[in-house]
Amino acid sequence: MSTRSTLRTTGVAVRAMLLLTLVLGVAYTLVVTGIGQLALPFPANGSPLPDDKGSALIGQSFTDADGEALPEYFQSRPSAAGDGYDGTSSSGSNLGPENADLVAAIEERRAAIAEREGVSEDAVPADAVTASGSGLDPHISVAYALLQVPRVAEARGLPEQQVRDLVESRIQGRDLGFLGEERINAAELNLALDEREGE
Repeated sequence: MSTRSTLRTTGVAVRAMLLLTLVLGVAYTLVVTGIGQLALPFPANGSPLPDDKGSALIGQSFTDADGEALPEYFQSRPSAAGDGYDGTSSSGSNLGPENADLVAAIEERRAAIAEREGVSEDAVPADAVTASGSGLDPHISVAYALLQVPRVAEARGLPEQQVRDLVESRIQGRDLGFLGEERINAAELNLALDEREGE
């Protein structure tokens, strides 16, 4: 291949790279970002909770420095992401259902939750003792939220029915009306509880 031909081919390749970088790397990114900001600004910006209290998409821990549940808050499901709800370490435990360590952890959690909530171990829902696949799920089942109502109401000195009504008002339906289960975002529920108590 001649030098002239090589230079021409190199020039075409460089121009194509620059054009595609501008179109796909800059223009496309700006268009998609603009559409996201116009059509879905809340999720496009990370679904932030008020007052910089985290994201509605990532679970949070409501425990003290020793890892004990704060009685005035609804507890999230366990997390296997880093030290718990670490967005940079998203993952499940990757332990199979017959793994002895997982079975022991579930039994330990079930006993602790049953004691904390004053119920039998059979009444503890599965999501209360198992982490989600991402380790970041902010949702708990309606059953787990209702199980915690008496403790939270007592810790806050509120009528139990008032706390139960708040829980029921925060129930999110199935996606598209038929996918998944009804659920409650624990962080949003706790935030609503704090706001209501502060009124």
